[in-house]
Amino acid sequence: MQAWQVHELGEPGEVMRLAEVARPAPGDGQVLLKVRAANINFPDALMCRGQYQVRPPLPFTPGVEICGETEDGRRVIANPALPHGGFAEYAVADAAALLPAPDALDDAEAAALHIGYQTGWFGLHRRARLEAGETLLVHAAAGGVGSAAVQLGKAAGATVIGVAGGAAKATVARELGCDVVIDRHEQDVVAAVKEATGGRGADVIYDPVGGQAYAQSAKAVAFEGRIVVVGFASGSIPSPALNHALVKNYAILGLHWGLYNTKNPELVRHCHEQLTELAARGAIKPLVSERVPLTGAADAVQRVADGVTTGRVAVLPPTENGAAT
Repeated sequence: MQAWQVHELGEPGEVMRLAEVARPAPGDGQVLLKVRAANINFPDALMCRGQYQVRPPLPFTPGVEICGETEDGRRVIANPALPHGGFAEYAVADAAALLPAPDALDDAEAAALHIGYQTGWFGLHRRARLEAGETLLVHAAAGGVGSAAVQLGKAAGATVIGVAGGAAKATVARELGCDVVIDRHEQDVVAAVKEATGGRGADVIYDPVGGQAYAQSAKAVAFEGRIVVVGFASGSIPSPALNHALVKNYAILGLHWGLYNTKNPELVRHCHEQLTELAARGAIKPLVSERVPLTGAADAVQRVADGVTTGRVAVLPPTENGAAT
């Protein structure tokens, strides 16, 4: 089968190599999956660079999120068991963690319903306890993680303010349903949030960026607001001033979604049921901005790493007749 492999660490576009390799053999409790679609996540780029908390042994195949097909024909969502990731024709995954792919979504959309939307659901509902009528601020609103949070916030009845970088991404954020869109390249984010909220600030702030975005969050959060720290796509991990959180009376909430798979897997399944129901009634629909063939995966991962994409980019392995699915 064809699979992308990383033999040395570096930029994805330089170290990912397409090769002919044997199909992976499932271990105890694992199943072999035919990859129907694999979505690119920022951690894929970080793993290529050796900068992610999970460091699979070399050589490894990136791709942490797929829609696959079991040997008995079931269509499922899975996180492949590394080092046999999803940028390949076949992958392996833990059987106990498989989730049914929603009928309302195609393969690429179904794969994209997993990490980003689970992260959004846990961040907004489990950690921040977002309520209808509150104001939600989403950084990187046009990205894969941010776009999911925007849709989930709207589905929860919140007023959503989206922050995006540049006119094109601002347009995408607006099309996703943001009530207010702030172009951080052209506007003062904190001033714009205060203007949109009558000086009060945002009740919940969803931050997958870190760095300057977090500094803006601390200035734009409302009394008794909650800042949900999801990741550091900017590459800069902030050091929050806890005296500021004390004086201003807001909460800083961390979210590591992967921990729920070991600490409370039943809650992950409950979340998937909620997401499936929202997808069935059209309240959420993953934004898949590009669908590229397997041969284009390295270039696509590099573009995600460079921050020039919107929504999710899906990698589609060839079908039996050689065409992408």
